[in-house]
Amino acid sequence: MTITIGTNIKRLRSENGITQEQLAEAMNISCAAVSKWERGETYPDITMLQPLAFYFGVTLDELMGYDKEKVNEQIEHIIEKYWKCLRNDWKKANNIITDAYREFPNDYRIMNYYMWSRGIEDAEPDLEKALAYKDELSQICDKIIGGCTDGLLRLSAWKMKAILLHAEGKTQEALQIHTEKCGSWWNTSEQMHEQLFKKDRPEFLYWVKHNMYELVDFAADKLVKSYFFDPNIPYDKMVGTVEKLGEEVFKSGKEFSEPYLLIQAKTIFGRLLNDLKSRGNRGGTEKDIIRITDKYLSVVAVLSDYVKNDELLMDALLHHHTEDFLKDTIDSLMTWKNPRNIEMQRNEEYMNVIDKYRKNR
Repeated sequence: MTITIGTNIKRLRSENGITQEQLAEAMNISCAAVSKWERGETYPDITMLQPLAFYFGVTLDELMGYDKEKVNEQIEHIIEKYWKCLRNDWKKANNIITDAYREFPNDYRIMNYYMWSRGIEDAEPDLEKALAYKDELSQICDKIIGGCTDGLLRLSAWKMKAILLHAEGKTQEALQIHTEKCGSWWNTSEQMHEQLFKKDRPEFLYWVKHNMYELVDFAADKLVKSYFFDPNIPYDKMVGTVEKLGEEVFKSGKEFSEPYLLIQAKTIFGRLLNDLKSRGNRGGTEKDIIRITDKYLSVVAVLSDYVKNDELLMDALLHHHTEDFLKDTIDSLMTWKNPRNIEMQRNEEYMNVIDKYRKNR
């Protein structure tokens, strides 16, 4: 953050009709010292700040040129810019948040984003990177935990702290952090929201449905992983079984016009597609990727009509407003920087599937 105290001293002095000589005499310093402050060549000694603020009748923040609202707007703008870059240009996004951390090293939001920008990842963390950045990130975690009142930021810091312990071989200590700080499935904020209201209240129904949509998405993701990462299930059998499950659920979802089932089908195909592209040890064939992409987008196309007309479904499923769920999904497929995903975009048959849904949206 730029220090503007010299400019402020000059402005305050001029507004009050005070000469440099008068200010120097009042502060018991030389006129040359005041002149250097105002030219930005030097700063007042820290012991002079309170007397200067009292002399001009302003707060220390005003004297320092610190406008909390303006700084907060600046930080929020940086975070917004960071998120926009994150999907398409990770390197640029990383530079944005690194520069922001240098400028605002004590803002907890910036500290949190900088901490996770080191590339450690929150799922399947890179333990070598965790060890490389251990000292720096431990200090950031301690600052957030010790001073921040935002519960989500504190939880994020505890999560990083657990990863750092795991990287050091202190896995039991890491698991203990999760147990103590995160609680069980039944102690989530969403479950508590639901329990807050009487069962005849519309708020109760809202949270029951919200939790239902979120949990089926979550559970379907676990279902696919339980097949995909089981080394005892052959590749062809794994793909065939998961694909059949997705097809049956999708069929029932359309028959009963039930978003609950459509979400489940969307996640089954989407999770399978993601892992077929990104897992070298179980990397999918091009034929399988093309077929699953088609089925994934077919579910999203149907589900997108429900999302447009159901704000609750959008809140639970997307966590943000969108005018076009299908377009957002296609954009995400096309901008994912995974090497296999980029490679697939050179496949004409794959692109024909993408273009089919682009034209029909």
